[in-house]
Amino acid sequence: MTNSLMRRVWEHKAKLIGGFTKKYNVDKLVYFESFNIPSEAIKREKQIKAGSRKRKLELIHKFNPEWNDLYNFEQIYK
Repeated sequence: MTNSLMRRVWEHKAKLIGGFTKKYNVDKLVYFESFNIPSEAIKREKQIKAGSRKRKLELIHKFNPEWNDLYNFEQIYK
């Protein structure tokens, strides 16, 4: 969860964030959801993280079947 998706993705692309994304060179935004209420975003994030890899891949494929990098996609639809 972040209050600035553009900034957060840029941080990953610039390799400023350690952990999984840096270790495995993950810097492509292929899926996101937007919420106005932080607690709802946290709830959804936990729900997604608890799901299987198969379910996560299905979410991405449904949202972005070609796995395009959505960074700067209409400024993350303002």
